[in-house]
Amino acid sequence: MAAGYGELLRTPHAARLLVGTLMGRLPNATAALAVLLFAHAEGGSYALAGALSAVYGAGNAIGQPLLGRAVDRFGQPRVMFPAVVVSALGMVLFAVVGLDPLPVAYAAMLIAGLFTPPLEGGLRALWPGVLGRADQVHAAYALDAVAQEVMFCLGPLLVTLVVAVWSEAAALLVINAIGIMGALSVVLSQPSRRWRSAPREAHWLGALRSPGLLVLLGSFFFIGLALGAIAVAAVAYADEHGGGMVSSYLLSALGAGALAGGVVYGARGWPGSPERRLRLLVAALALGYVPLTLVPGVAAMTVLAGVAGVFLAPALACAFVVVDRHAPSGTVTEAFSWLVTTFVVGNAVGTAAAGPAVELGGVGPGFAVPGAAGMAALAVLLAAQRFLLDPVRRAPRPTDRPAPELALGEPCAENDRNRAVEPGFRAGHQA
Repeated sequence: MAAGYGELLRTPHAARLLVGTLMGRLPNATAALAVLLFAHAEGGSYALAGALSAVYGAGNAIGQPLLGRAVDRFGQPRVMFPAVVVSALGMVLFAVVGLDPLPVAYAAMLIAGLFTPPLEGGLRALWPGVLGRADQVHAAYALDAVAQEVMFCLGPLLVTLVVAVWSEAAALLVINAIGIMGALSVVLSQPSRRWRSAPREAHWLGALRSPGLLVLLGSFFFIGLALGAIAVAAVAYADEHGGGMVSSYLLSALGAGALAGGVVYGARGWPGSPERRLRLLVAALALGYVPLTLVPGVAAMTVLAGVAGVFLAPALACAFVVVDRHAPSGTVTEAFSWLVTTFVVGNAVGTAAAGPAVELGGVGPGFAVPGAAGMAALAVLLAAQRFLLDPVRRAPRPTDRPAPELALGEPCAENDRNRAVEPGFRAGHQA
């Protein structure tokens, strides 16, 4: 298992791209906590902090697919680096101005969210050209999903540490400085500078004209909803079982389960089409959420949370493969960015839905929301499975034609290495 991941990370550029992308995404992963701490330190209420975070999230949800489409048209360096700088400047403005005047604070949050670079989609578009083998690409998607869990665990700890050593404003500045360094590491890399999307058909819907992609997005909206609801229900459960760190135990167990599941999933090949495998993984994920409604004691509930997380990273990793197979030609970064947006919106809806469920029925009904959402995610895949039967067919392209070395911001060569991994990988490859 470790040897397989080691071989993957020893591939030229692979470790740099993975680490740089994680660093570049740190501001987005920690924004909610950093904004909350800063706004509260400035004398703002939790409601105001939540509103500011919501504006950031809304900007992020809008900006990801728009910037992803721009990356597909103009290449990664010409879009991602200016975007990360503008996003960081929005956070700097917020840190300098604070909450007065409030309209400027809201504008800063909107700018920071809207210009968050689509590094997730960009990395997944690069993997096929960097790794060159379908089995390694699938393993990289799994490692990508696992690394996300690590980032979401360690990112808040970094924010808390910077606040303890310096200040809440310093935390905003530090995480965004790290984000700029990570994005710069990615866009200066040879694969990022050489990559260029395939020719695309002019269409206002872009990636969304793929029925298969729409089905996947509909399903993962409900998975995002489930995760947002679990976070709220976990806090409510903690209030009834001693408070303190109990909610952290549950959410950490959920993340640990996802870590373990993703590592195991990516360490071997799996038979059958990714679309069929995704239905099985989502079914297992949905079933894992159901026992949470039993709300037993803390120790047992922590175990159930760990089990509930096991199939999350595998489902995400498999979804990345399905997105790649169903994205129309020339829209791969945009397609991955739509997955991020759908997940973020679903998470926000789940957070809003779980609150009333807890208030009206208690903790059990609160945990019933993720169970119902998981079943809805599976229902979407089953009801519309015919749209996932045929991935987009693309003509194979040469993989060995070198592209010229480019300076940051120069037009990219049209070699589209991400579209030519192995014959059949994009069209009918059995994972």
